[in-house]
Amino acid sequence: MPAGEIKRNLHETLELIPGEGAARRCLQGVIVLMILFTVVVVIAGSMDIFDAGVRRWVDLLTTLALCLFAVEIVIRIWLYDAGGARQRASRNPIRGRLRYVFSPGNFLDLIAILPLLLGIEPELVILRAFRLIRVLRFTPYGGAVESLEAVLFTERRALIGVFIMLILMLVVASTLVFVAEREAQPEAFASVPHAMWWGLATLTTVGYGDVTPVTAIGRILGGFVTIIGVGMFALPAAILASGYTREFRRRGFVETWDLVAEVPLFSDLPAARIADLAAMLKPRVASPGQVIVRKGEHADSMYFVVSGALEVELDPEPGILHSGDFFGEIALIEHGDRVATIVALEESRLLILDAQDLGRFLNSNPELRETLVRVSKERQAGHGGQPVWPVQPRTSTPETPEALAREADP
Repeated sequence: MPAGEIKRNLHETLELIPGEGAARRCLQGVIVLMILFTVVVVIAGSMDIFDAGVRRWVDLLTTLALCLFAVEIVIRIWLYDAGGARQRASRNPIRGRLRYVFSPGNFLDLIAILPLLLGIEPELVILRAFRLIRVLRFTPYGGAVESLEAVLFTERRALIGVFIMLILMLVVASTLVFVAEREAQPEAFASVPHAMWWGLATLTTVGYGDVTPVTAIGRILGGFVTIIGVGMFALPAAILASGYTREFRRRGFVETWDLVAEVPLFSDLPAARIADLAAMLKPRVASPGQVIVRKGEHADSMYFVVSGALEVELDPEPGILHSGDFFGEIALIEHGDRVATIVALEESRLLILDAQDLGRFLNSNPELRETLVRVSKERQAGHGGQPVWPVQPRTSTPETPEALAREADP
């Protein structure tokens, strides 16, 4: 194996990026277990539950873990140029490595090994727990972590603005209560910085009660500050909640857009029409063994497979649908019944287009009608490599997409 390939594999292993190979998974598992072990030991050690003998072994293991963490960090810095294109394209290796070291995640790792370098208490090693966030990125919850990061970056100006307003309110409230209470309580409100403890507890509506105003003016001021604090601390929560919602919608829309754009039926549509169609689709999650459509049911929607696998019960052999496939459009166009039962083989994510939405879409996009008729005939004839799903037409309903559009349009 070339040296560059070895460095790249080792870099990805230490960065906890999933990959093939038992050795890689084993080393990553050891790193994660070491992090969890040191975190548990530091927490347990703070309760003073170990005797002197056990304490020596715990300290020895903690020091050993810190040494291994330090070696790991040095190797990761050395393998910096084996990372992504951005690292390889860095013209100044020293500057690139410094930027890598002082990135948020790696800087926390550096702080975590300070007890080893400075000979101080090892509690800082608990900062290594933040490294487990990298593991979450490659799990089904990785999208939530990335979304939160995107929201914090997108809303950073609004959050900074709110934080500045809170600081100003803290300074003003603390100064006013200092003026009101310094004579009545010279020890508790000896200065403005002393009063800031009361201001912080009041603005956050925590109210520890260790420092409270006793004068009438101080109590009135405290009531106003409490009310203002409720509103001020609701602002960051509202900003993050609305940003999180927008980010999830954006990710869902982009994912839906990509799926719709890859469907041959809609590949020639302009971007604006694809956006309209993507907004009409409704998500659905099917569990393993769940029946999506049943043979003999009236067709009222078509489906797009986002992920997972579904089985189409056909004779003589069943068919399999994967990500990017779609079904149900023939029966929907021809106003027929389902002629096959489709069952989810694993957890699958689907997008559903209702008959009424399809009708409205056809009504506003006349050029798609001929394409729908052609695709319907080709699929029924088995052309274009598509599976043959015959339709049982109903005699009491119209058989053309134009009629479907006229029916659905209010």
